[in-house]
Amino acid sequence: MYATERHEAIERQLSQDGRVSVVSLARSFGVTTETIRRDLDAMERSGSLRRVHGGAVSAERGSTNETAVTDRDQVRGAEKLQIARRALDAIADGFRGSVYIDAGTTTAALARELGAHLRERGARAEVVTHSVPVAFELGARSDVPVTIIGGRVRGLTAAAVGSQTVRAIEQLRPDVAILGTNGLSAEFGLSTPDPDEAAVKRAIVSAARRVVVLADASKIGDEFLVRFAGIDEVDVIVTDAPVPVSVADAAAAADVEVWTA
Repeated sequence: MYATERHEAIERQLSQDGRVSVVSLARSFGVTTETIRRDLDAMERSGSLRRVHGGAVSAERGSTNETAVTDRDQVRGAEKLQIARRALDAIADGFRGSVYIDAGTTTAALARELGAHLRERGARAEVVTHSVPVAFELGARSDVPVTIIGGRVRGLTAAAVGSQTVRAIEQLRPDVAILGTNGLSAEFGLSTPDPDEAAVKRAIVSAARRVVVLADASKIGDEFLVRFAGIDEVDVIVTDAPVPVSVADAAAAADVEVWTA
């Protein structure tokens, strides 16, 4: 295979998965890791990708880059639904309590499945959220009571942010919080591009009795500008593929469960 053919194949994988690994590319193409590193270096110089430890991510995935929720809703929909359904196992049979649902497309998928899950499990839940889409989804139903936290609505995520939102969350003690994240790595923990979003997420993590994080495989290993929690501050990570050894080891050391959808 010529270098140009490898580059085209790498671009296709980046378009599909958002990131590539030097080791997996070398194995797939039957070349050395040094050859793949030269390929990635050349592609970075041309602006096709951005090098990260162990591989590369698409050029658009800088530490402050963020895609609007309306665009993210069209990406990895099947995987997000699988993650959402698996995460609902955190709400056990006969559950009676409160659930905080974070903003995001995977958490919105969970909100759409919540009513059926509660009926099947003979459970009841009071939901709190600062996400306009989540509140809209549940507010149209009569079987899942929902309270929306106010604040300045951030257009990219359709979520309330700011000091008013943070203060309101600090007055709560939800039994279960279900969070999304833009990035999750062993070294940096959970992160997001925007400081206001990070402040809200940090408040949710601090308030909840149990924290469940939803992160599809494209987010594992990513690090964004603002850290809002360490792996040791959450209870469950739900994803759709086996996590890297570094993340698995960090989770095990902190007694954090990793669930694969």
